[in-house]
Amino acid sequence: MTKPGKVPEIRVGVVSGNGLTFTLAGTFTDAGGSLKLEGLWTALYSDGRILLRSKDREVEVGTEIVLMPEAPDRSYFTLHAVTIGVNFHWQRDEDQSFKGKLKFITDEGRLTAVNILSIEDYLKSVISSEMSATSSPELLKAHAVISRSWLLAQTEKSERLGERKTEYRTSFVTDREITRWYDREDHHNFDVCADDHCQRYQGITRASTPIVEKAINDTTGEVLMYSEAICDARYSKCCGGVTEIFENVWEPVNHPYLQRLADSPTPSVLPPDLTHEFNAVNWIAGTPDSFCNTNDKKTLTQVLNSYDQETNDFFRWKLEYTQHELSLLVRKRTGIDFGIITDLVPLSRGTSGRIVRLKIRGSKKTLIIGKELEIRKALSATHLYSSAFYVEKRTHGESVSFVLHGAGWGHGVGLCQIGAAVMGARGYNYREILMHYFKNATLEIKY
Repeated sequence: MTKPGKVPEIRVGVVSGNGLTFTLAGTFTDAGGSLKLEGLWTALYSDGRILLRSKDREVEVGTEIVLMPEAPDRSYFTLHAVTIGVNFHWQRDEDQSFKGKLKFITDEGRLTAVNILSIEDYLKSVISSEMSATSSPELLKAHAVISRSWLLAQTEKSERLGERKTEYRTSFVTDREITRWYDREDHHNFDVCADDHCQRYQGITRASTPIVEKAINDTTGEVLMYSEAICDARYSKCCGGVTEIFENVWEPVNHPYLQRLADSPTPSVLPPDLTHEFNAVNWIAGTPDSFCNTNDKKTLTQVLNSYDQETNDFFRWKLEYTQHELSLLVRKRTGIDFGIITDLVPLSRGTSGRIVRLKIRGSKKTLIIGKELEIRKALSATHLYSSAFYVEKRTHGESVSFVLHGAGWGHGVGLCQIGAAVMGARGYNYREILMHYFKNATLEIKY
């Protein structure tokens, strides 16, 4: 996968459904070259097979097919009505265009469209999709290295998991507690998906710029390394002032390069231990001086795309529910009838103050849930900004409400995108940005 001189290809799952409409701009052929297609088509799932249909033609192609452009530099394909931001506050459908190969596969009673392309071409879109393509050059280079490192680390992990004889588990469920985490191991027929679950990838729809292409070219093949292994480099929008550790969000594995640090010029100067409830509440209630504590529009415009700018409060935020609203919401989001929710009790917190285990107490049922994304999914119609919050329970006569006071946006592990944007604006180069967030890691060119 990472032999010197060889640029890997990546398989990206873009969209799934019973019928997928697409347009081929240019001529595309199958592997044997006998099938030539162009223009508007619909791929349909039909009795376990794929049916391709245009206005005047119908072709049955089996359980999978790869369509390759005859002129890769000029041709592209468009997938129509692709859902982006799945379950987030800005979820929407849009048409998206892609370079490279288009693969359709049958997958659990429906079709999935997969884009196969060079990892470096993939990164040009990821950097422009995850952030603004007009971000500072040093921030773009730092993000290119992180995205490349994460991706190659995941493919190596997939190879290791494939060699295991035991099943890889991401959930542990009992009558008293649900522990679940969400990672890219959910995908079996492609390497990564195109949405926030993995990394945002929107093809050539999210227009790249010369500065993005230069950032990719200047760092081609460059990855973060620790102890001869590619780093599982993670990132989120806003850590809230202190970063989280890997095992509090995903599987119980400690990565020495993903540790607790203050998002400031003095990363080793930390607040009191945020795993203690008293300290966490005081920290979240405050406004500490941090790289990611900024309202500078110029910096935020560089790092946030238009739909991300729909969220103005990310360093510190507040959300209020009536008792009735919260009870209905949690039942809808978890599928569990707690009855009337009477309390939300943090049982354990991570290094950033993010709740790892939360007890939900109701009139019919009491249950502990974790990890952080499971908590965020349960307490919002989309996704709660983060699990770094404390609960203020208010009583007004017979009415009860719950106010969530929170910090940060996302899981908080690894690079903080807002913080890194501020660092770039203050003159830090991409190596300094990376070494700030990934302690004791090194940089190495793998291909």
